[in-house]
Amino acid sequence: MHNKYTPLRAGGAAMLAALALATISTATTAAAADRPGNWHWVASWGTAQMQPEPQNELALEHWQDATLRQIVHVALGGEKLRVRISNVFGTTPLVIDAAGIGLARAPGDPAIDPQSARPLTFGGKGTVMIPAGAEYYSDVVTLPHKAGADLAISLYFNGAPGKQTGHPGSRTTSFVAKGQRTLDATLADPVKTPRWYLLADVEVQAPRDTGAVVAVGDSITDGYGTTTDGNDRWPDALAARIAAGGKPMGVVNVGIGGGRMLRDGLGPNLASRFDRDVIGRAGVTHAVVMIGVNDFGIQHRNGEDIPAARAKLVEDLQVAHRQLVERAHAHGICVIGGTVTPYAGSDYYRPAPANEADRQQLNQWIRTSGVFDAVADFDAALRDPAQPDRLKKEYDNDGLHPSVAGLKAMADAVPLAALRNRCGGAK
Repeated sequence: MHNKYTPLRAGGAAMLAALALATISTATTAAAADRPGNWHWVASWGTAQMQPEPQNELALEHWQDATLRQIVHVALGGEKLRVRISNVFGTTPLVIDAAGIGLARAPGDPAIDPQSARPLTFGGKGTVMIPAGAEYYSDVVTLPHKAGADLAISLYFNGAPGKQTGHPGSRTTSFVAKGQRTLDATLADPVKTPRWYLLADVEVQAPRDTGAVVAVGDSITDGYGTTTDGNDRWPDALAARIAAGGKPMGVVNVGIGGGRMLRDGLGPNLASRFDRDVIGRAGVTHAVVMIGVNDFGIQHRNGEDIPAARAKLVEDLQVAHRQLVERAHAHGICVIGGTVTPYAGSDYYRPAPANEADRQQLNQWIRTSGVFDAVADFDAALRDPAQPDRLKKEYDNDGLHPSVAGLKAMADAVPLAALRNRCGGAK
């Protein structure tokens, strides 16, 4: 007998089969997305480590039964993160007795969202001893946050290491309070300090195709003259520009005030710290390198710029740049060369015409040598057309450092297309 429902049943079976296949396909896709090989760690925020000068050290009483809460502004959003703590300049072990992390209410404010407070652990323990010269990762923390979020990282101590490690040029307020307060929603009457200590970076678990760019340089990159707690350094403006372009990317600022390429200053020379500050960071695909103002300026100020010495300095700077690029390329990192910005108006260095000629020579080499994968022409972006050895008036802070508007112009001078390219290599 003919069953008028048979075709419907057959169609229903086909639909069920298709739904089952779709469900399996979706589950397979989701499982593939969750495979470890499809995710990796990417530096979302970071800073260059150095040994603080005595006047920039954290006072000894703030290492005794005290909580240090520090605010960092991350470039990437995500669900899972980890924090790297540095004792790289320590000469004795550093003991962290407790640590925590949470979403900060705002820059310059010690309060956190109490629902976001999470303990930081190390191998499942709340305390950790970090050997002299070492850096340790925290365990993974699940803390959903957006790109551009401000995270508060709290460390509790009962003793200082032999030598301190930190970053004095934070332009960000940190807070110290007595007692173990790492998960407290706020800190009552904390002591304020505009410096970071012990924090190397925050890494976020991100899709495999997400990379990070490291901004390398001196006080111009570090943020001299910017607004405390304003997050308006040129790498911050670059992070906002990248985010507006739709493709996420970590941005790490490893500028050191007074830093030089060839010799130690307030911090280690760039050639010596490049591996730690750039190559060793997670997920780095690009670096923007602008260095040389202090190499030129200090040689002139010290009266060492006879013609032969000046010629040797330019040659040595070129050799050092080539070395950085070769090392970066070996790890699959593209290098964008940044031209050195004008500084003839600087009362600090008071350069002579011969020093300006050296700057122009180095900049022309950066533009035309073919050593770099791309060029960020910061000089062209900031110079006064009528006086090209000086900063344009609206971009000038003190003749040497750009204003906040000038720093924004620097960020705009970085070619975003170059950040979308990838370089071959081992990384």
